[in-house]
Amino acid sequence: MKKEKTTNNKIIKLKTSAESKNLVHIVKLRIFLAFTIIIFIVLIIRISFIQFVQGNSLKEKAYQQQTINQIISPRRGNIYDSTGKALAISAQVDTITINPAKFVKDNDVDTKDYKEKIAKALSEIFELNYDEVLQKVNSNSQVETIIKKVEQEKVDTLKQWMKENKVSVGINIDEDTKRYYPYNSVASSVIGFCGSDNQGLSGIESKWESYLTGTPGKIVSSKGNNQQEIPNSKQTYISAENGSDLTLTIDLNIQTIVEKYLKQAVENNNCTRGGNVIAMDPKTGDILAMASYPDYNLNEPYTPNQILAQTYDTLSSEEKNEALYKMWVNKSVAETYEPGSTFKLITSSVALEENITSTDVENDFYCKSFEEIADRTIKCWSAVPHGSQSLRLALCNSCNPAFMQLGKRIGAPTLYRYYNAFGLFNSTNSGLYGEQSGLFHSLENVGDVELATMSFGQRINITPLQLITAISCIANDGKLMQPRIVKQITNTDTSTVTEVPVTQVRQVISKQTAKNVRSMMESVVIDGGGKNGAVNGYSIGGKTGTSEPPVGKKEDGYVASFVAISPIEDTKIALLVTLYDPKGKNGYMGGQVAGPVVSQILSEILPCLGVPSTEDASSDTNSANNIIVPDIRNKTVAEADKILRNAGFNTKTYVTGDANTVLVSDQTPKPGNSLSKDSIIVLYGQGNTISTSVEVPDLRGMTMAQAISALKSKNLNITVEGTGTVASQDYLTGEQVQEGTIIKVTLKPTLTNAH
Repeated sequence: MKKEKTTNNKIIKLKTSAESKNLVHIVKLRIFLAFTIIIFIVLIIRISFIQFVQGNSLKEKAYQQQTINQIISPRRGNIYDSTGKALAISAQVDTITINPAKFVKDNDVDTKDYKEKIAKALSEIFELNYDEVLQKVNSNSQVETIIKKVEQEKVDTLKQWMKENKVSVGINIDEDTKRYYPYNSVASSVIGFCGSDNQGLSGIESKWESYLTGTPGKIVSSKGNNQQEIPNSKQTYISAENGSDLTLTIDLNIQTIVEKYLKQAVENNNCTRGGNVIAMDPKTGDILAMASYPDYNLNEPYTPNQILAQTYDTLSSEEKNEALYKMWVNKSVAETYEPGSTFKLITSSVALEENITSTDVENDFYCKSFEEIADRTIKCWSAVPHGSQSLRLALCNSCNPAFMQLGKRIGAPTLYRYYNAFGLFNSTNSGLYGEQSGLFHSLENVGDVELATMSFGQRINITPLQLITAISCIANDGKLMQPRIVKQITNTDTSTVTEVPVTQVRQVISKQTAKNVRSMMESVVIDGGGKNGAVNGYSIGGKTGTSEPPVGKKEDGYVASFVAISPIEDTKIALLVTLYDPKGKNGYMGGQVAGPVVSQILSEILPCLGVPSTEDASSDTNSANNIIVPDIRNKTVAEADKILRNAGFNTKTYVTGDANTVLVSDQTPKPGNSLSKDSIIVLYGQGNTISTSVEVPDLRGMTMAQAISALKSKNLNITVEGTGTVASQDYLTGEQVQEGTIIKVTLKPTLTNAH
C-alpha cells in the first residue's frame, strides 16, 4: 500500500513537470507573437510613411535617376521701334558645362593629369582663372557651369581642341541666347537691360518680362544604371514657347534727334543733374521719343558712363550700387519735380473751363512784382511790376502774382477736381518701368500759401510724363489719352499680332477751352518769353518754366523747362524739355536754357512727321545765291578741283600722287547740299582716308558774321536759320568732325524776358 502511494506521488510529480514545460512554451509563443505583431505594425507604419509622406519625393528621385531632362531655352522676344528697326535682339550663343564624374582614366595619376589638362584648356580658351576651373573639374557635382553666353568663335576653338585631344564625354555645349542692343545707348532708360540669365532687370525688358521671356521646353529620355542614355529609348519632346516680339511707339529717327540735342543742352548748360525730353503724339498718347541724359551703354550696363566714371572708384560698394541704379533710372517717369510755370497752362485751363475769366479781359489782374499771401510775401520772378494784365498777357509774362490771384478765384476744391481729371494724382499706366505718381498736399491741408504756390507750379511734384500727358490733353481738344509705349505684341510662334489699343481716358475740358489755351500758348512763343522756342515756317505754342529748388534742398538747384506743341491746329507733336540744375553762361531760366533746345528738336522732327512748312524757301544764308554741291567723285582730283572752283567753291585736297591721274574717292560735304559761295569742299584722292580732326567751336552768342568767320578758319561750312545772334548749333562744342562738315546754326533775337 505504501508503494502504491509512492508511485502515485511520482506520477503526480511528472504531471506537474509537463504542465510547467507547456507553460514555458506558451509564454515564449506569446512573446514571439507579440514581437511579430509589433514588427508587423512598425512595417505597416513605415510603408505607410513611405507611401503617403515620402511617396512623391521618392517618386521624383526615381524619375530623376531614370530620366535625362534636356532643357530647351526659349528665344527671348525682340524689341523694335515703330518703323521696324531692332532695338533689342537675342543672338544665338552657347553655355559650356561639364560632368566632372566622367573625367576618369585607368588610375588615379592618369585621372589627375587628365583633369588638369582639361582645366588648363578651358581656362585658356575662355580666359578664366585656372584654379577656379580646376576646382570645378574636381567637383563631386553632377554638373558644373564653366561659362555662359559664349561667342561662336570660342566654341569652335573648344570643339577643335576636343577633336584633337579625343575628348568626347564630360564637356557639354548647350545652345543659349545672349541679349544685344544694336544702338548701344539709344533709348537706354526706356529699353532697359537683361541679366546673365536673360531676365529683364529694368526698363521695358523688366516691365514686359512676361511677354518677352517665353516658356522653356525640354526633351525627356531614359538612362540606365551607368547614367548613360539608353539607345532607342522613347523620348518625350515638349517644345519651347518663344517670347513675343514688342513693337514700341518710339521712332528711332525722332529718338536720335532728341538725344542729340538733349546731350548738347546738358553739356553746354552744365546741368549737374542731367535732363530729359519727351515727345508725344497728343491724338494717340504714343510716346514718339523719351530720353534721359546722362545715358548708359545697354550692352555694358554695369560699366559707369562717362560722367559717373569720374568719381566711381572713390565710392564704397553700397554707393557704387546706388550710383548705378541712378544711372539706369528713367527720369521721365521715375522722378518727380516741381513743374514751375509750365503748370500755369493747367491753371489757365481750369479758369477758362469754369468761366472764371476769359483770355483777353483787360485789367483782369494786377502785378506789383509781389503778392501778400497770409503771413508772407511771394515775389514775381520779375523785379519790374507787370501792372494790369489780361490772362493772355499774364501767361506771356509768366506773371506769378496774376496766377496767385487766379488760383484764389478758382479755389482749391475745384483745382483738385481738375488735377484729378488731368491724371496728376495717379501714374499714367504707360507701361514704362518704375513710373511714379504726383505728390500733392491733402486737400484739407491746402491753405492760402499752398493754394498760391501751386497755382504757378511750385511746391507740388509730378513726373515729366504726367505733365506732357496733361498738355497733350489741351492739344487734343480736351481729350486725355493714356500714354502708350508698346504698340504691338507679336507671337513669334504663330505670327499673331496683337495691337495694344489707343485708350481715351476722359474728356477733361471742352474743345473751345482747349482751343483758347492753345491760342495763348502761341502768343507766348510769338510775343512772350517763349520766343526762343519758335521755328521758322511752323506754328508753335509753348510755355516756359523755371522752378526753384524744393524747401530744404537748395543743392538740387533750379529746373529749367519748356513745353511746346506744333502745329497749333491739328497738333502732331507735344514736346517737353526739362533740364536740372543748369549752371552755364546762359543762366537757369527756362526760356533761355530750354527754349533753344525745343526749337532745334522741332526744326528737325516736324519735317520728319510730314508737317508742311509755311515757307517755300529756306532762310539759310544767301539762300537765293546758294549753290548745289555737284558730285565730282570718280573724276580726277585736278578736274574736280577745277569744276568746284568754277562753280564758286573753295577746295582743299588730300591726294597722294599725280592730281591729274588720281581719282576722287570721297568728298565733304556730300553732293546735293546747298551752300553759299566761297564754301569749302574737301576732296580725298584714292588711298587717302577722311580726316576727322577738326574741333567744332562754340558759336553761341556770336553774330552771323562772327560765326561764319569762326567756322571758315577751321575749314567748316555753315547754314543759318533766323536772325539775331547764335542761340544754338547742331554739333557740340569741341566735337570732332570732318573738314568741310556743314554746321547748322539757329539765330534768335536777344531776349531778356524769357522766364
